[in-house]
Amino acid sequence: MELEELQSAWTQMSNEINHQKKLTNQIILDMTKQKYQNKFTTITKYETLGAIICFTIALFVLINFQELDTWYLQVCGILTLSFLIVLPAMVLSTLKRIKNIDILNGSYKENLKLYVKTKNRLLRLQQIGIAVGLIGLVFIVPVTSKIISNKNVFLTSLKTEQYIIFTITMVIMVFFCKWAYNGYLKVTRSAQELLQDLE
Repeated sequence: MELEELQSAWTQMSNEINHQKKLTNQIILDMTKQKYQNKFTTITKYETLGAIICFTIALFVLINFQELDTWYLQVCGILTLSFLIVLPAMVLSTLKRIKNIDILNGSYKENLKLYVKTKNRLLRLQQIGIAVGLIGLVFIVPVTSKIISNKNVFLTSLKTEQYIIFTITMVIMVFFCKWAYNGYLKVTRSAQELLQDLE
């Protein structure tokens, strides 16, 4: 009788340990999923705020589009609207996709492959945004100048101070873009390490 009781107790303890192990693994997976999603929460907040600002400016340009009275200013206006609407929408869409990868379902290999593909798209969009943002000054400045002060910068000669301000703006933008892109690299690298720890 003692042997049967000992075997029963042993089986019960073994079942409890297995249950605790499964529970612990589930808790670890849930915490990892939460950490993964939190990696992109701050970036998503900043990008959402930036998108709202871009959409507001785009609405302003759209409302005042009739002020762009030459074909080249209208082309600049269309390029400005495209930059202010399309790029933020694509970045937000990609951030949503990368944040919502269900790392608990599917195989490790599939999840990592999807993550790497989406991460590369996000980083490529950031690179495009940086390049277009810097080049965009060439078509954004004429639009804002015409709408706000009714001056066609293509027909007026710029003063030395304006060249200096334009150059300083470019330098500040380069440093800011580099800082922001490095932040993206850090977050995506950290998230990928979390995924790799699940293996």
